[in-house]
Parts: sequence; C-alpha cells; structure tokens
Amino acid sequence: MGERLAKALERLGPAYVKVGQFLATRPDMIGVTVAQELGRLKDRLPPFPRTVALDTINAELGGTEELFAGISEATAAASIAQVHQGIVPRQGVVAIKVMRPRIEKKMAKEMAALRFLAQAIEFFSPRSRRLEPVQFVDTVRAATERELDLRLEAGAAAEFREVAEKDGYLAVPEIDWSRSSKRVMTLDWIDGVPLTDLRALDKAGADRSELATKVTRGFLAAALDYGFFHADMHEGNLMYGKDGKLWIVDFGIMGRIGHKERRYLAEILYGFLRRDYRRVAEVHQEAGYVPEKFTVEEFAQALRAIGEPIFGKTADSISMSRLLLQLFDVTHMFGMHLRPELVLLQKTMVQVEGVARGLDPKHDMWTAARPIVERWVERELAPKRSPSARSMKWVTAWAHCAACRTL
Repeated sequence: MGERLAKALERLGPAYVKVGQFLATRPDMIGVTVAQELGRLKDRLPPFPRTVALDTINAELGGTEELFAGISEATAAASIAQVHQGIVPRQGVVAIKVMRPRIEKKMAKEMAALRFLAQAIEFFSPRSRRLEPVQFVDTVRAATERELDLRLEAGAAAEFREVAEKDGYLAVPEIDWSRSSKRVMTLDWIDGVPLTDLRALDKAGADRSELATKVTRGFLAAALDYGFFHADMHEGNLMYGKDGKLWIVDFGIMGRIGHKERRYLAEILYGFLRRDYRRVAEVHQEAGYVPEKFTVEEFAQALRAIGEPIFGKTADSISMSRLLLQLFDVTHMFGMHLRPELVLLQKTMVQVEGVARGLDPKHDMWTAARPIVERWVERELAPKRSPSARSMKWVTAWAHCAACRTL
C-alpha cells in the first residue's frame, strides 16, 4: 500500500510529495509499515534545463563565470530543487543546489488545495480531529516554506555540522556562504557510496557493522545531547565517503526537542526498562500527555501489555517499529493528542533502526544506544555535587540493570 501511495503522490506534484514525506513522520496516523514505505519516497523528477539553472545562479549570485570554473548538467533532481556539480577555482569540486523555477507559486497553489481537503475531512469525520489533519497540513506548509529558502537549509546544515563534530559519528558538508543565497546553495561535494548500494559498500571495504553503530549513535547523540537532529535519515541521505567517514546530506527536514521533553523520554525509557509501568504512566500524566479523565492505574495497565512481551527476548528479535505501533494504538485508545516533536523523534528512531539493520541484520540498537543514553543520564540526573538518592539509583540501575543487558 505504501509503495502505491508513494507513486501516486509523486505523480500529483511537489506539494503532494512533501505531504507524503511528512506522512512518513506520522506512523500514528497511517501505521508504521506504510510510514516506512513512504519514507523511501524518491522525490526524483526530470531535471529542468541547465540553462535555466545558470540563469538562476546569475540572478542570485551576480554571475557564474566569476564564481565557478564550470557547472555540470544536473546530477540529481527533486521536487523543489536539483543539484549540479561545480568547479571553484583553487577550491575544487562543489555541489550546487538550485531551486526549480516558479516553484513557490506552484507549492502555494497545491498547499491551498490540500488545506481545503483537510478542512473537509475534519468537518465530515469527527474521529479524524484527534489527528488534526488541518494542523498537519499547516505544519507541512510551514516546513515547505522554510525549504523554499535555501539560506535556512544552509543554516541548519551549518548548525548540525557543529553538533556532529562533537562526537564524530556523522560528517556534514561545509557550506560555501559566499556562493549561497535564497535560491542557490553551494556546499562541499562528497565523493562516496550511498548506503542504498550494499554491494558497492562491500567493494569499497566499508565495515557495515561499524556504519550501523555510527548511524544509531549519531542520531541519538544529536537528539539527546543537543536537542537537534536530522529527521530524514534514510539511506539515500547517508554516504560512506572515500575518506572513511559517514556523511549525511539534505537538511530540509530537521527536528528539535526541548530539555524537558528529553527528560520525560529518559524517564519513560527508564520506567520500561525497570518494568515500572506505574512510573511511566505518572510521567505521561505529569507531562500532560494523558487526559485527566483517565487514571494512572488504567494507563499503567495498558503500558504493561506493551512492555511485558519484550522482556526475555534478544535485542535483534525486538522490533522498535512494532513497539512504537503498539504505543500509538494506546495513545488512540486514551484519546491522547499528539506532540509533533515527539512523533518526529519516534519516526526517526524507526527510520534509523531500519537503516542500521539494513546494513547489519544483527545490529543491536539497544547496545549501540546504551553509552549515549548512559552519559546523558549521568550528566543530567546525577549531579556531581550532593547527588540525590533518586539520581544515584538512576545511574546504578543503568549500569547494572539486567533489562539493559537483555535489551
């Protein structure tokens, strides 16, 4: 179903492709399996002529001959922009991303039509209102408007580069600000193999198990430590460079999560690991996620039905996708309104798991994640001075918890 929907959206136009990409961030709405299939939207269209791209570069940057020694035909074309290879004197090869002509007007027209459809769905289907289709379309439109200004994507890339450099799990191309503007973005050209081509990875001598670990830790370190993460981590956006680094590109969809939400997530995870479902329910209630008409005991009972089946199983037999789908079922049962920032984080976790296990079917996401989560717990919940008993229990439990070793 997801593949057929993806093809239909690609045929309808760029706004519908963006809706499909954002639907992939809402497994609560369409199911985890369909979301994963939509997450593979190629977003590939026939390129527009090189002469049009040159006209855009000239208009935006004030000329091409002074800035580039050469510009190739398009090497990749998507719904909003396409990429050319360029040569910069005394610098070398760069990637030049150029917006499609008149894309702003086309996107505005299609988004207006989609909002009208969402309003009709909410009016005729009361059950749909919990999923807030109008708000969803508005979110897509706001994000798309940001994507239509390549200066904002360049800013996201530069910020994420600073974050990624802290740990070194992921590498991010450097932006050439002197050759970037609203409709043109220039950045380092990455010479490597995309993670979509497993045979080429093996031929290049890549350690697929190590790459899988880098994918998992790179995502979690950014999300937990800095609250800023790449939210479109599919195989096509990840490359194994000739320099041996794991490169990530395309910064149109990024996620942010506040410190308070990160703490709630950590406590929820800890509660599941301790099989303390009442505490998990209490955290949900404290965060305001659960409507007041439901008791903590009722919600804890539902959470127990999710948590108990995973204990005693080996890590590679536990599907995060299945676990999250069950959690979404519970949110529907209890009428919980969605927190977009958490849904985006959960969606990316599922995506990361899929990429990692595609590289290494035996990848243990829980073991790979453990050092990242442990250091966050030790730093945030175990103050160096006069640590509280509760904080010390946190760290001790993480260090010795049998559930951690099982997961």
